[in-house]
Amino acid sequence: MQKITPCLWFDTQAEEAVNLYISIFKDGKMLTETRYDKASAEVSGQPEGSILTCEFELFGQKFMALNGGPLFKFSEAVSLVVDCEDQAEVDRYWNALVADGGQESQCGWLKDKFGFSWQIVPKLLTKLLTDSDPKKAQAAMKAMLEMKKIDCAALQAAYDQA
Repeated sequence: MQKITPCLWFDTQAEEAVNLYISIFKDGKMLTETRYDKASAEVSGQPEGSILTCEFELFGQKFMALNGGPLFKFSEAVSLVVDCEDQAEVDRYWNALVADGGQESQCGWLKDKFGFSWQIVPKLLTKLLTDSDPKKAQAAMKAMLEMKKIDCAALQAAYDQA
């Protein structure tokens, strides 16, 4: 049983975000929904009957999405790291998460169209950055620092040339 569940605060887009996330990540699924009743709608300013929370699961990890209104916004201080097997997986997740208004950032970071931050990281990156040869690890780090989406072939080339 999972004891800690991350909660993502949205203005009014929780259900839209959850539907996007479960369409992108295999085995993603909606678990439960709660809706604003009369009392909670009056306090929050959200419409009665609209989604309050959506509990969902990605790769066995539970999350909650909350329609809490415009009071709080996402920041890069919290992100989800997606551990990818290869370049094809990096490309698939990256492209899906930046689609329709997402923003590319540096070093494998991006924001989806809701402003939530993700790190799309191939396993190769960790392997190269933790290599026992500091010269090779530093070459991989330097290459990564120049990237937005991580390019496995370019990382490997920089590492091999060191």
